[in-house]
Amino acid sequence: MAMNEIRTTGDAAGLAALISRATAETGGRGLPPVERWDPPFCGDLDMEIRADGTWFYMGTPIGRAALVRLFSTVLRKDADGGTYLVTPVEKVGIRIADAPFIAVEMDAAGEGEAQVLTFRTNVGDVVTAGADHPLRFAIAGDNAELKPYLLVRGRLEALVSRAVMYDLAALGETIEVDGVAMFSVRSSGAVFPVMPAAELEALTR
Repeated sequence: MAMNEIRTTGDAAGLAALISRATAETGGRGLPPVERWDPPFCGDLDMEIRADGTWFYMGTPIGRAALVRLFSTVLRKDADGGTYLVTPVEKVGIRIADAPFIAVEMDAAGEGEAQVLTFRTNVGDVVTAGADHPLRFAIAGDNAELKPYLLVRGRLEALVSRAVMYDLAALGETIEVDGVAMFSVRSSGAVFPVMPAAELEALTR
């Protein structure tokens, strides 16, 4: 697949057809092995994933869920911090406002140390939080907003949506981590600290 072929593509559907030919090499067996591909960088594409998870191509929202899902399967974040669409023969950069995915649903099974949290993303990934798929919590913005993220695959994360975040916070408990009382959540035997329990208490006074 040549870069000039991408540049002459008139719309997202045409670009998806090019990517589809590349992903066909997987034979339909799960996700393409993008982590094993080492193609040359061929420039940036006018594609962006907005903070709400909406994908845009050439300034226009991509409305077809199947098309977004297709793009998401060849997405990769590299050690340089850039996010790319990757095929066996090329790599093109795209813009990410926050996280590439949004966790839109959560299922909680079990209690205490046996608790297992499973999330569904806006592009159809189903991911169980645990040692291989950790949750992390960041404080961002002028309002010190709590933003949970879930590692989906590679270096790609899903921002936990606000509605799901409230459900997640409701499952939190105070757990001692390295000698400090931390408000944390558990999943699959792993403990994910949110913030020091003392800070949480101060916020809720």
